[in-house]
Order: sequence, then C-alpha cells, then structure tokens
Amino acid sequence: MKKEEQQLNQVVETMMAHRSIRKYANQPVSNEDLDKIIRSTQAAPSWVNGQHVTIISIQDPERRKKMAELAGNQKHIIEAPVFLVFCADFHRIKVACEMEGIEFRAAVNPDLLLVGTVDVGIALGNAITAAESLGLGTVPIGGIRRSPLEYIELLNLPEYVIPVSGLCIGYPSETPDLVPRLPKEAIYHEEKYKENVHEEIEKFNQIHLEATKGRQSGGSTWTQRMANFYKDPFYINDGYKHVGKMLKQQGFTKREK
Repeated sequence: MKKEEQQLNQVVETMMAHRSIRKYANQPVSNEDLDKIIRSTQAAPSWVNGQHVTIISIQDPERRKKMAELAGNQKHIIEAPVFLVFCADFHRIKVACEMEGIEFRAAVNPDLLLVGTVDVGIALGNAITAAESLGLGTVPIGGIRRSPLEYIELLNLPEYVIPVSGLCIGYPSETPDLVPRLPKEAIYHEEKYKENVHEEIEKFNQIHLEATKGRQSGGSTWTQRMANFYKDPFYINDGYKHVGKMLKQQGFTKREK
C-alpha cells in the first residue's frame, strides 16, 4: 500500500470512529496541539476565500463555567480544558470594504447567513477531525445559541459577527459507544431527491431504540426524539428564541436603503 493511501485510510478511520465526548480527564491540551487544530481549521475551504470564521478560545475556568450555564448547564464545557467558540465573521469583510473605499451592503442578503454558517460548519468539521487524530475528544455545542446576546457580550463580538457553535476539546475520561446513524440510503440520493424514506426510518427507529437504552437522552425511537425536539417554534421548550434578535442586533436583517 502506498504511503498516501495508508494516510488516507487513517483519516477515514478517525472520522468513522467519531464519538461525542462529554466527560474529560483533568489534563491540559498542549499549545502545540491546539495550534495544529486551529491551523487545520484555517486550511478548510471557504466561499470566495473569504475565510468567514473566527475562533475564540476559552480556557479560563470561571469563563467556561459561565458559558456552560448560558448554554443550558452543560457541565462538559467546564470539564473540557479548551472551549472554542466558532463565529461567522463578516466584520473583517466590512474592514476590507472600508480599506478599499467601498460600502459593505451585502448584510441585507439572506445568503450571507448561509455563507457564514456553511464556512463555520466546514471549519468545525476540520477541527474535530484534527483534534481526534491527536487523541483528543470533542463535542460540538449548539447550545451557545440559547443565550446568544450574552455570548456576544462576553466575547465582545462586533457588528456582523455571530456565535454559531462551541466545541469542547480535551482528553476523554470515557469511551462511549458509537451512536448509530441513519441508513446511507436515507441520506444519499442519486440524481434526484427521494421523498419516501419511511421504510429506512422505520428500520432505524428500532436500531436507535436498542442502541440508546440506558443513555440519559435515550430510551426512545429516533422519530420520537426528533419530533419532541422540533415540535416548538424555537425547538424544545422554545430554548432558542433569541436568535432572531441576535441577527438583528448584529446587523444581518437590516433592509437596504
């Protein structure tokens, strides 16, 4: 086997073995490893090479404690020695426009939010793969959007920057079982979208039920869990109701004059 093929297989194996880690050892992440993770996120592709992502590292225990509280009391934010906050960032684009003497008017375009969140998602995926290749564990934290205005204040985010996701990084103190995924046929379609996926989902319901018995969030089928989460306008218990206010405050829903 060629060296390149062997390296590729190691990357794929790392990705296929992904587990969300919510319990961490009391062991710091080295600056060298953190640097590798950040540089890996920078290597991710982005729309027009705009690099619309900023990552803020939170390592101060008191600040992590506060952020855990704001994210729904997720204690793994406290346990993990490094908590990264991934932001969609168009402040730098505004600065670039100012440097060229051009008015930044694109914030009225809804597509800008897609651009920013897609770029964050790609960068986040790179960070997860890089961290896990170094023997570290991770778990993304979408719960930071429960209190987006407070996060903006804590992080001193300027206009045109929004917090999208957090990421806990540290050495795992547990190795949970792999969480099952939907059948490939449910998410991979050829040529055209396949609407009728009831059979695939029905089969997966039983797999999900058996695999999650005993877990804190388990004991239900996949459809039960999804329906319960998405039944309210702003997700379960309307926990994400301030996102619209955040977007307006940060300049993303202004109308063009």
